[in-house]
Amino acid sequence: MGTAWVFPGQGSQKRGMTTGVLQDDLAQDRFAQASGLLGRDLPAICDGSAVGPDHDLNDTRNSQPALFVLESVLLDRCKQQGRRADVLAGHSLGELAALYGAGCFDFQTGLALVKQRSELMAAAGGGAMTAVMGFVRSELEAAVAAQQDVVIANDNSAGQVVLSGTAAAVRQVCSTVRCKRSVPLAVSGAFHSPLMKEPAARFAQVLETVPFADAAVPVVSNATASSSTDGAVLKANLVQQMVSGVRWRETMNHLASLGMNTVVEIGPGAVLSGLLKRSLPHLDVRQINTMAHLAH
Repeated sequence: MGTAWVFPGQGSQKRGMTTGVLQDDLAQDRFAQASGLLGRDLPAICDGSAVGPDHDLNDTRNSQPALFVLESVLLDRCKQQGRRADVLAGHSLGELAALYGAGCFDFQTGLALVKQRSELMAAAGGGAMTAVMGFVRSELEAAVAAQQDVVIANDNSAGQVVLSGTAAAVRQVCSTVRCKRSVPLAVSGAFHSPLMKEPAARFAQVLETVPFADAAVPVVSNATASSSTDGAVLKANLVQQMVSGVRWRETMNHLASLGMNTVVEIGPGAVLSGLLKRSLPHLDVRQINTMAHLAH
């Protein structure tokens, strides 16, 4: 029996997500630090009051830092209340929040890494991503295997995946596989695919200069769907994450195999909570989106 904390990634951001958080002095300080580093007013971007071409919250250069800062604040306030997790996991960008929460690096280091990661991913243009729901897995996997330039980027659950690759290859798979529906995602590149090889190599160079402490509690890596406390292993897995799929379906099963009976989603929305409830209905799943949730 135990408790896992999980952190959502890109796609969970939404306008107004800092409402109920920004009155907190820690949140004000960290968003100010992020705004200074980015050269943009991140709170205004989050609440929709910012204007200009660089002020779209869905721009990966904004959404990744905004999510990381928000999740770091909620995470640290949880710790200050004496709450503890037995294992941590994050979906894509959320993995950096999990590594921060496990003590692998400090907030300033995490923020700098997120800035560089988001800029590298944004600059890697080209490619497409499409969410596919309600399919026969063997049929989908065969269709993906038959196409050279497409992969399953996010294996989110038994009935939901995200394909990533060249636009033509993604369209071809979607046209040949029977599914309930497919939804193209508004992203700038083919994330979590081999098309991210160049930005992943550059991010690896960045990470080489950053020391990772061993984790205080195990962290489940997206690339392996297994948990570790070894800082070197967790760093290597973070590099691999950019070019390989997010194995969230297996991550959820791994949390269950570790005996976790409570999972708390820390961050905006309830995307991961929904996947957990559908996949593992016996779990006690909760969300902490705002400071008000910390009062319960």
